[in-house]
Amino acid sequence: MFPILESALEKQTIFISGVAGFLGSHLADAFLADGHRVIGNDNMIGGYLDNVPAGVEFHQYDCNDFSRVKEHLQGVDIVYHCAATAYEGLSVFSPHMITQNIVTASTGMISAAIANKVRRFVMCSSMARYGTNQVPFTEDMSPRPQDPYGIGKYMSELMLRNLAEVHDMEWVVAVPHNIVGPRQKYDDPYRNVASIFINLMLQGRQPYIYGDGNQMRCFSFVSDDIAPLKQMAFDPACVGEVINIGPDDEFVTINELAQTVAKLLDFQLESTYTRGRPQEVLLANCSADKARRLLGYQPKVRLEEGLQQMIDWIRERGVRPFIYHLDLEIENEKTPETWSKRLF
Repeated sequence: MFPILESALEKQTIFISGVAGFLGSHLADAFLADGHRVIGNDNMIGGYLDNVPAGVEFHQYDCNDFSRVKEHLQGVDIVYHCAATAYEGLSVFSPHMITQNIVTASTGMISAAIANKVRRFVMCSSMARYGTNQVPFTEDMSPRPQDPYGIGKYMSELMLRNLAEVHDMEWVVAVPHNIVGPRQKYDDPYRNVASIFINLMLQGRQPYIYGDGNQMRCFSFVSDDIAPLKQMAFDPACVGEVINIGPDDEFVTINELAQTVAKLLDFQLESTYTRGRPQEVLLANCSADKARRLLGYQPKVRLEEGLQQMIDWIRERGVRPFIYHLDLEIENEKTPETWSKRLF
């Protein structure tokens, strides 16, 4: 167990973008429990209003609203930039929207933070930065993103590094990946494969699987990510570092994920296979060695346990129809039929 840093005991003002989202809301809970002041914003594209913990000073607006971001970063010590339209597959068909909400929004957050003399900026990037590198992905690899989302995330990292070093702001890039757990948006047809599977099967509907289902991923339960992410706000060893956050075992196929959800639900699985999504990376798995070394990272929740907690939360909240809430900028023969025909 790593010692508690003295700086973590001092009460800080922390701004979390995307605070109504999955990761942002859990981070807010953790910082509030430690007595810190938490401010946050969200445009509600990827979150739920009831995710926002009581005690957060919440503002509903988009990160591209620079004047409001700059206003609300006054007096802030630490920024966590969690907000993102995190849609790898969709980014190939809506690249303008994704780039605006990744690159432009991130640049605005960085600029406003520097203008307000924020001490440290923690950016949540994505495993999509690694693209087709050999697994397991390590932080010293040259990024090879394969889609506009991954390109945008890496570009945002470069923007942070450049501007923060010019203007003397501490920075950290966290690379959490394939996070699952309660509060994840489960009525979104474009992302969150585990949540999509659960929401469909709870409705008695068969899941759709892209390609042959042999794409492989490691899934990270949200509670296991919070402690190392929190430490990034205070630990001097994290400054100027890119750090993967997530397990590097339980490397499973999408077929195996569907089978596990079906087993937990006692559901008779007969998956429907559909054309693969362009630019989807087949093997994506990050090494956690650096997080173990710097942050004492040690995940405790295994995949089945995490999926069961998601099932329980969605059951309690109630299944929902899928909402096609984002427009496709490009529709052609390569567009997944689950989106163009609204099959979910």
